[in-house]
Amino acid sequence: MCIQSGELVIISRLKRYIRIRVFKSLRLYITVLLMLVGIIPCLVLKGLVLKSYETRAVEVRTAEIQNQCTILCSQLSNSNYQDNGISDIIQSELTQLANVYHGRIMVIDNDFCIMSDTDDKDVGRKMVAESVVKCFRGDKAFRYDRDNRFIEVTAPIRVSEDSEITGVVLVSVSTDTVAATKALLAKKTNMVELAIILIVVIAAFFLGTIMVRPFARITRSIGDLQDGYDADYLHVYTYKETTLISDAFNQMLGRLKKLDDSRQEFVSNVSHELKTPLTSMKVLSDSLLSQEEVPVELYREFMGDLSEEIERENKIINDLLSLVKMDKTAAAMNIQSENINELIEKILKRLQPLASEANVEVVYESFRPVTAEVDEVKLSLAISNLVENAIKYNRENGWVHVSLNADHKYVYIEVADSGIGIPETETEHIFERFYRVDKSHSREIGGTGLGLSIARNAVVMHRGAIKVFSQPGEGTTFSVRIPINYAG
Repeated sequence: MCIQSGELVIISRLKRYIRIRVFKSLRLYITVLLMLVGIIPCLVLKGLVLKSYETRAVEVRTAEIQNQCTILCSQLSNSNYQDNGISDIIQSELTQLANVYHGRIMVIDNDFCIMSDTDDKDVGRKMVAESVVKCFRGDKAFRYDRDNRFIEVTAPIRVSEDSEITGVVLVSVSTDTVAATKALLAKKTNMVELAIILIVVIAAFFLGTIMVRPFARITRSIGDLQDGYDADYLHVYTYKETTLISDAFNQMLGRLKKLDDSRQEFVSNVSHELKTPLTSMKVLSDSLLSQEEVPVELYREFMGDLSEEIERENKIINDLLSLVKMDKTAAAMNIQSENINELIEKILKRLQPLASEANVEVVYESFRPVTAEVDEVKLSLAISNLVENAIKYNRENGWVHVSLNADHKYVYIEVADSGIGIPETETEHIFERFYRVDKSHSREIGGTGLGLSIARNAVVMHRGAIKVFSQPGEGTTFSVRIPINYAG
């Protein structure tokens, strides 16, 4: 099967769109999505691991310091440090603890005076810090300063658990070791993260390529369509999207095949219809040329037959030209406001001799004056074909009833006859070009099979509709509806 140039352009653009826009964009989208799915959790996990480590390390360090502070506070309380001062043993323990934790320890009495300072800087000075005040109130104070890298812990000094607070131990411990460990852990996780990202990128690229393979098959199928129709339809049902594309593609392919079959049938019918009268004329002329001294009567008879065949050929050509004009765009429409009543009366007057010859009565009924925006030539052609068919395919002493009506929106034209009728199985085909219900009878009365196709095209160009109702042996009714105001 062949495809016309206009369809080739559409198919080529569709193929290029899927290949460039859909295929590449989808592969990029899937690749990026898979990368994000793999990388973002990795980044989040890294942050959670580092955060969890820091929190846990600070909590452990704080708990250790608080335990040590509890022991020191008990020793200070038992040594009556306010009266006797801080003993050398306790001072040694304070210094040792400060060295172990790389921090500073101060002992503050109930007058907020610093009695001991492992840094030997502020002994004898007042310490009215917020954490110290809170501790004297009975609140355990703990503070972690991430920016300055230290933990501050306070512990109350009591003679007994229910007694008043006589002093506070304030411990400030450096978290440099925590920060250093965290930095080392971050370095290692960065290496692992980099490896994971590299694996995710490679995997995403290959997975993206694999996932868009169905679209590549669709692209190839569309490419095959440019060279000729494939024997099989497209069946790529991998995803919902490919299923929708496959179904749409198969519908398009079916329409193109049907269009191509219709085109080939049309060309074949045109060739046959044009060749038949020419063959008859050839036979008649050869018969005359092969005889010598042809009698005048025979000569006249043959010339009459030749004239009929020429007229038949002329009618086919005129119908074909009319059909070609109907196939043009609406830009060729010559729309004017026309009196439809007068238009139909002119058509019926022109066809009256044909009706009289066939002994068919033509009755026209108009329910009201109707004016509409139409192309007079095309609408006249449509009505003429309907009425002419009703006369030709009628019974002797039959009738044709033409009626005109309208409402605020549409014009209604009905052509009914008492003719031979159309079988129900044939009604859906009668508007096809060169289609004949009774081929032998059609040729006898000179039908070309184009009249109803011309009528339908003319009505459709007016944005209207045409329907047929028929019963074999009881007649046929064609109903035409066109808008009063033409909407181009």
